[in-house]
Amino acid sequence: MRQQILDILPTNVPSLLNFIPGQNRELITTLNRVLHRKEKEKFFYIWGNTGCGKSHLLQAIVNHFIGKQQTAYYFPGEIPQQFEATDDIACLAVDDIERLDDIGQIKLFHIYNQLRDRKFAVFIVSGNVAPSHLNVRPDVLTRLSWGLVYQVHELTENEKIEALQTHALERGFTLELPICQYLLRHSRRDLSSLIMILEELNRYSLIHQRKVTLPLVIKLLQEN
Repeated sequence: MRQQILDILPTNVPSLLNFIPGQNRELITTLNRVLHRKEKEKFFYIWGNTGCGKSHLLQAIVNHFIGKQQTAYYFPGEIPQQFEATDDIACLAVDDIERLDDIGQIKLFHIYNQLRDRKFAVFIVSGNVAPSHLNVRPDVLTRLSWGLVYQVHELTENEKIEALQTHALERGFTLELPICQYLLRHSRRDLSSLIMILEELNRYSLIHQRKVTLPLVIKLLQEN
């Protein structure tokens, strides 16, 4: 029964439309310009704490170009050895560059050089700290300075509540305010963890055929 329910649950594809901007409106405006090829800059480095939405944004950009039947790649924390930046690439995203080993950093350096003279090839990279605090090769730091740098700010508590309620509606149920407040007090507060709990709550309610209520949330968290 559980697997059958998992099979019919819809998948939320990361996009700029389902990202709650909060204090990141300038960044979202710039990325929207990128999607519509109105932005001259093609190199971007975004950084912030775990759970602030960096991966969502990188995947959103890549998904847009894939949806336009163009070549785009998303690499979380590594770059495949055999990868080469070919002429048909519209977008390339490398997430969590602080996880790259020496070989990966060298690969990143060469990709920057390969894409520099392309007419249109967006390259967006993310990390957990500002460039000046990254523990990477000096030549990689130099390449990061070629483009725009943005910090991805975490959402406020009210913005997280808005994000949770929006996500719940997309899943077909209503999340009342006391439930959101309880989750923020009794679980990890970063948005990615909260969304994971919400996904499990949705599955749990479907399996047990019960409405999403505060007692159901408490029961789920106690079981985990």
